[in-house]
Amino acid sequence: MDFTSAKHRIEQLKVVLWENSRKYYVENAPTMSDYEYDQLMHELEDLEAQYPQYATADSPTRRVGSDLEERAEGGFAKYPHKYPMLSLANTYSIEEVEEFAERAAKGLDKPFTYCCELKFDGTAICLTYKNGVLFRALTRGDGVQGDDVTRNALQIASIPHKLKGSGWPQEFEIRGEVLMPYESFDRLNEEREALEEPLFANPRNAASGSLKLQDPEEVGKRGLFCTLYHIPTGQVDYPTHDEALRAAESWGLPVSAHRRICANIGEIEAFIEHWDTARKELPYATDGIVIKINQMDCQQDLGYTAKSPRWAVAYKFKAEQACTPILSIDYQVGRTGAVTPVANLEPVLLSGTMVKRATLVNEDQIRSLDIHEGDWVYVEKGGEIIPKITGVEESKRQPGARIPSFPTVCPDCGTPLVREEGEAKWFCPNRQGCPTQIKGRLEHFVSRKAMNILCGEATIEQLYNLNLVTLPSHLYSLKADQLVMLEGWKERAAARFLDSVKASLKVPFERVLFAIGIRFVGETTARDVARHFGSIDAIASATKEELLEVPEVGEVIADSIFHYFLDLKNCQEVEALRAAGLQMSVEASAQKLSAALEGKSIVISGNFSISREEMKALIEAHGGKNSSSVSGKTDYLLAGTKPGPEKLKKAADLGVEVIDEEKFRSLIGEIPVQAGNDQELTLF
Repeated sequence: MDFTSAKHRIEQLKVVLWENSRKYYVENAPTMSDYEYDQLMHELEDLEAQYPQYATADSPTRRVGSDLEERAEGGFAKYPHKYPMLSLANTYSIEEVEEFAERAAKGLDKPFTYCCELKFDGTAICLTYKNGVLFRALTRGDGVQGDDVTRNALQIASIPHKLKGSGWPQEFEIRGEVLMPYESFDRLNEEREALEEPLFANPRNAASGSLKLQDPEEVGKRGLFCTLYHIPTGQVDYPTHDEALRAAESWGLPVSAHRRICANIGEIEAFIEHWDTARKELPYATDGIVIKINQMDCQQDLGYTAKSPRWAVAYKFKAEQACTPILSIDYQVGRTGAVTPVANLEPVLLSGTMVKRATLVNEDQIRSLDIHEGDWVYVEKGGEIIPKITGVEESKRQPGARIPSFPTVCPDCGTPLVREEGEAKWFCPNRQGCPTQIKGRLEHFVSRKAMNILCGEATIEQLYNLNLVTLPSHLYSLKADQLVMLEGWKERAAARFLDSVKASLKVPFERVLFAIGIRFVGETTARDVARHFGSIDAIASATKEELLEVPEVGEVIADSIFHYFLDLKNCQEVEALRAAGLQMSVEASAQKLSAALEGKSIVISGNFSISREEMKALIEAHGGKNSSSVSGKTDYLLAGTKPGPEKLKKAADLGVEVIDEEKFRSLIGEIPVQAGNDQELTLF
C-alpha cells in the first residue's frame, strides 16, 4: 500500500469506527458486530503503526467510545472520573491470550497469578461511595467524564444506598456493569412489540437505554441489576484484586461469584471452555472472559496504554450460529397496520432453545440480505436474544430460486399497502376495517396494563366473529344473557367477565389513554401526557407545539397524538367510552378514599387477592406513594405470596418494615380479604 492509499484508508476507518461507536454507545442500535468492529480496529492499529505520520490524537485507537449525550434541559450533568475509565483489549483466540500472558511475564520480574472473571454484556457504571453512602453514579462517558445517572442508579435494587460492615474507605470508586436479565428483557420487548415500537436488539442495548431514561421510576420498572468487578488501584490496601473484591462483597456490594484464580494458560483455557457452555444457563448475557493479573503491585508495574490496561485482556466468545433453510415467509399485520415479514425456518437448536421463526424486520432487510425463496440462512443468537438472520449460504441456493415478492396489498383485508416517506415499514391504511388490526386493538385495550378486563385472545376472536364487539366501547354494552348463549360460556364465566368490565370503569385516566391505542404512545408516555394535560379534552384540543412541551414527547409521538384526534371515528369512540363511564380526566380517576397512608412510601412485591395494578391504585387512593424499589426512604414493603427475595433482603438490610396484605388492609381501615380459589382464577 502506498502512502496515499494508506492515508485514505486510515481516514476511512476512523469515520466508520467513530460512527459505529456512536451507534453502539449513544443510540444503543449497533449496525456492526463486536467482531467486525474489532477487526477494523486492529486494521487501523496496524496501519497507524506502519504509517505513524497519519496517526492522530483523536483516533479511535487512542480514545475509548463515548456514551456522553448533549446536555439538554433536564438532562444529565457530567462529572469527571477520578481515574480514567478505559476499555479492554479484545482477543478471539487462546493464542492471543497466550501472547498477552507472554507480554505480562516479560514486563514483570516476580511471580503472579491470574484472576479470571465473566465478561458481562451490559453497560459500564462507576459508583462513588462517601462515608458508606452512595454519592454518585457515572456512566463510562468518554472515559474522562461521564453522565451523572445517580437518580437512576438508586432505583436499581442490587446497588446498595448504604454499605454494611466495616473497613471500607471514607471515599472510593468501584466499577462494574448494569445488566438486564433475559426475563426482564423478554418482558420489555413483549411490551414494545405490542405497541409496535422498535425492539431492543439485545439486553446490553436495553440496559444502556434504560439507564439513560429521564424518569427514575421507569428505570426501577425495567428489572435492571448491577454487578461490580473493579476498584481502581490505590483506593484499598489489599495485595490482590481478588481480595479487594471479597472485601467489597462483605460491604454489601454486588460482586460476581463466578471467578477463579488461575496459575497458567492451561487453567485459563479450562475456565474459558467451562463458561463457553455453562454461561447458557445464566439468567443474563455474558460475551466472554476477562483475564486480569491478580496482584495489585503487578498491575501498577504494567500500567496502561492510551485506552487499555496492560494487565487485563478480554477473551470474546464466538456468537452461536446455525445454518437452516427458510420454509416460507409470513407477512403479519400488527394492530397499527404495520406489515412485518417473518421467516419460518427448519427448526434448529441455538443457545439452548429451538428456533423456528425469525423476523426479517421489513422489505429493505430482505433486499439487503439478498434472500431468495428456500435459501439456507445463518441464524444467530449470541448476545442477540431475538433470533436474527445474519446472512445467506449462497452455495446451497437452488437454481432459479426467486426473490420473495413483498405483498402490495394487506394479507388480511386486501387493502393496498402504503409506505410513508421516511418509514421503513409498509402499512395497511384500513384501520377501521382490517380484522387483524381491529382484533389487535381490542386485545391491547383489555390487556392487564391497560383496562385489565378478563378477556383473552380466543374470547376476542369469538366476540369479533359474532359481530358482538368490533370497538372497545362495545364491551360495555354486553349482557349476561348474550354471553351465556355463546359456545363455551356458562353463567359463572359470564358473571366474572362482566365484573371485570365493571371494575375497569375505575381504571385511572392514564391507563385509559394507554388503552385506546394511539400509535407510539406506550404506558409511560400515556402517563406523562395524561398528567401534563389532565383530561382527554385538553389532549384532543392540543396543538403539536403544546404536545411537544411534554417531556420525552418528540415529533413522531406528538404527530401521532395530534392526528389521532383529527379522525372523527376516533373521537366518536372516545365519546362512547366516556358515556360508558370510563375515567377521562386525572381529577376523576385520582379520587382519594382516605389519608391513612399520607406521606408513606410503599413498595409492593408478590401476588395479592387483587391485581398488582389494583393494589397500587388502592395505595394511592389512601394517600400513599408507590415506589418500585426498596430504599432508605421506603416506609413499608408490602409482601404478598412469592415476594421477590432481593426486595426482602434489601428491606432487612435497611430496616424497612415488611407487612402482609392483612396488615396493610388494617392500616387503611378495611377488613382483610381472604383469597380463595375463585379469586385466584381472576388474577392475570
